[in-house]
Amino acid sequence: MTRSSNQGSNRIIRIDKLITQEFIRDVCHRLAENKQVRRTLPGQGRLHIDRKLPFLCLYRRPLRKPDHGTDRLIKGEASYLLASSAPRHKWGISSLVQGVVQTLSNMTGAFLIVEIWSTESPVSIIDPEHGRTAPSFRIFVPYNRIPSETIESLKNALARITVSKNKGEVKTVYTHRPWPERLPPVLTTRDIIKYNCFLIGLEVSPIFRDPDTSEIYPLVLKKMHRGISRAFKQAAYEFSHKRTTVRPANYKSLGRRAVVKAVWEVDQKLAAISNELDFLLVVTPVNIEQSWNKFRSCRFKCEPVFFYRPIPVDPSVLKRKLYEIPFDRIEDPALSLMFHEKLVELEMKLSMLRDRNTRNFFFGSMQLYGEIDDKLAGLAQKILEQISPKSHELSGSKRINARAFAAMAREEIDFYRETAHGMNCQVIIRDDITGLMVSNGNLFIGKRVRIPESRAEALIQHEVGTHVLTYVNGRDQPFQQLYCGLASCDELQEGLAVLSEYLVGGLSPPRLRLLAGRVMAARMLINDATFIETFGELHFHHGFSQRTAYIITSRIFRSGGFTKDSVYLRGLVSLVKYIREGGDLSPLLVGKISIEDVPVIKELQLRKILKPTLLKPRYLDSQQALSRLDDLKNGKNIFNLI
Repeated sequence: MTRSSNQGSNRIIRIDKLITQEFIRDVCHRLAENKQVRRTLPGQGRLHIDRKLPFLCLYRRPLRKPDHGTDRLIKGEASYLLASSAPRHKWGISSLVQGVVQTLSNMTGAFLIVEIWSTESPVSIIDPEHGRTAPSFRIFVPYNRIPSETIESLKNALARITVSKNKGEVKTVYTHRPWPERLPPVLTTRDIIKYNCFLIGLEVSPIFRDPDTSEIYPLVLKKMHRGISRAFKQAAYEFSHKRTTVRPANYKSLGRRAVVKAVWEVDQKLAAISNELDFLLVVTPVNIEQSWNKFRSCRFKCEPVFFYRPIPVDPSVLKRKLYEIPFDRIEDPALSLMFHEKLVELEMKLSMLRDRNTRNFFFGSMQLYGEIDDKLAGLAQKILEQISPKSHELSGSKRINARAFAAMAREEIDFYRETAHGMNCQVIIRDDITGLMVSNGNLFIGKRVRIPESRAEALIQHEVGTHVLTYVNGRDQPFQQLYCGLASCDELQEGLAVLSEYLVGGLSPPRLRLLAGRVMAARMLINDATFIETFGELHFHHGFSQRTAYIITSRIFRSGGFTKDSVYLRGLVSLVKYIREGGDLSPLLVGKISIEDVPVIKELQLRKILKPTLLKPRYLDSQQALSRLDDLKNGKNIFNLI
């Protein structure tokens, strides 16, 4: 690790402007104590090693050609080194790598270096007419010291990377030089054997940039980054189990645990914008009762006129703030994807606020909540046909008012406060809303609400045991997005909430009909039906009462057309499928997430970035609820839930 002077002196001198013997000793000392290392290196280099890990991803920036984007393919790994290939940095980088390998190999029994570079040829064209390209990789393997299981795992994972519907092409090349041409090895053969080190080279075809201008294609690069990152982890997992003393529980646990400052900055700024929006409140009419009375007095022949609260923000100003957030500084591919999807959702919501009470609001709603496919519409139709409109709640006409329901909700919140001591969620009765609504962890109850007694516990679990609970759990996590809500969280939120009604024995036939009616109303809106036509279909054809048909229709037609209510039934269907396939409820309660986020949430939990979930719903302590959950796992369908 030392270098003698030209006069033949044996004294230790500076290896590099920044990489001195003292620098290397400090790095190795921190690694020996299982501490994080994050250091800037000469030539725009960087060393990041999270903890005791038996691998290092390496990239050396070439001198003779620009290589835009390739360095990003290893950023975000738990152990990576970005280095300059300039000759003046050769000894410093080699000495640093030697120190890292020696330290970590002594702790783990073996060490793996995967060096990545991009090929000289621009791209692999598979469809010249349309310019379509396929991901292309070559794995360079030395003739001796071959970690076969690692190579096979890396090869299989790379082959699964898909860009523009084209799967990766992977070739294995056996060579004496598993590193880039015209560059020296980072370790001598003697050190490779001495420290039980294994070297693999990975050449990537740079389809993520324009071959003529070198301009980056950001979406392709992100796709490649996620795929290659997964491949690195899977290969390192196999290597760890077969060659070292390290035993990771899952390949995802090999991701980084340290979160850089840029991630917290992005999270905080996204949350600040989210918190400025009370989206549901400002798109909900304030005159539902008055408009209902007028609609009834005109014998359901005149379109109601809705009025809304003033929008307290300027959508254009918030959009500008949104796009000033430095998303490109997030190295971690899992977190980058999560935050980017939230950006897209917030941008759509801001556009919808700007377009409130216009047809464009409806188009934004379709983007946000998706189409209603024939399968969901068919299920809704079947529910309405098979469950009689004359079905009623078990308690008949006995109902509780807003004040009594609020007391029940406060009692439930107080139960959770015994665990979540800082929980400051409120229950508020208001006369400018109908029904029930949770916003920013607070439960709003319409002043005129009358709830069937048999449904009260189910609605407590729907609103408090799901919406309030996941808000509080999200607030307990390091990322604020988990209480603000990750992108597309509404479907799972409402699916969980309806599931909770079933688990406490309160999902009634009229309730399931109501969810189906919302889907049918949204479908009619999409098919250009008017308010009056939709109301008539629900009341006269499907047998809903006049007021219920009106409430369903007004919720769907509010603000210009709002299809969110279709997610209740769709979310329940998706959740039942998830449970039947062996899915666990625990990761769904960590905050406000979507089912698609579950793999990322599990990964972040394995990486110790997310904390254990603070609260679990009270009903999960009930044997009756657990028995019903087992019924779902054993194949119970939607119609068996009532």
